[in-house]
This record gives sequence, C-alpha cells and structure tokens, in this order.
Amino acid sequence: MIQNGTYLNVIDNSGAKIVGCIQVKNGFKKRYASMGDIIVVSVKSLRNKRRITSKVKKGEVLKALIVRTKSSSKEYSNKSINFFENSVILLTNNNRPVGTRIFGVLPKFFRYTKHFKIASLSAGLIS
Repeated sequence: MIQNGTYLNVIDNSGAKIVGCIQVKNGFKKRYASMGDIIVVSVKSLRNKRRITSKVKKGEVLKALIVRTKSSSKEYSNKSINFFENSVILLTNNNRPVGTRIFGVLPKFFRYTKHFKIASLSAGLIS
C-alpha cells in the first residue's frame, strides 16, 4: 500500500531513480494506492549515467503507475503476489509512458487492463 510520502523506485529508462508520492488519485480522500493505481509523484533523484540525457528533471511533478508493491495483493484466482520493492513507471499527462523500456517483470493482470502498452514493453509477465 502506497500513501503520501512513500519513496518508490522507477523501473523505466526515463532517467529518474527515486520518486516520492505526493497524491493518490481516483477517489475522494483516498489514502492508499495499490498495484495498477495512478499517483502523482515528484522526482527525488536521477540515475548517474543518464543525468545529461535524462527525459525528466529533479523536482519535476509527474503521474506514475504503480507496478510492484511490497504488500501482497490478491488476484481473481485468489493468488497473492508481492515483490521486494515498491516500483513505478512514469507517465505523461496523457497516460503514456515516458520511457521506452521497462526493466524486470510485471504482474500478468496488466495484460487485461488499459495499460496494455506497458505490459508489452516489459521483459516478461508473471502470474
């Protein structure tokens, strides 16, 4: 579960390394976000190798899609899935990914949501 003030890792090649959650979207006074939710984030630090060619700047405010969480979440088949880190993918205002590659695997349910492009960019899908 992600809430305001949570620091998250970025797993795309946009140039950002760590972002902090500012606001949880989609709901009146919604406090927590889970996998598949969109949040508003601020870029806290950049990757060392990509500082010159980075697509984002430090302190920039963007949307992000949560793709991995430490807390377990249940799927339709009653399987629970969790990861070792909280991770996001940065999005533009039109909900398009900023980066062109996604590092690591994603949960399989992204194939059946409106974020199918993100599922196709990833290295693989796990159930």
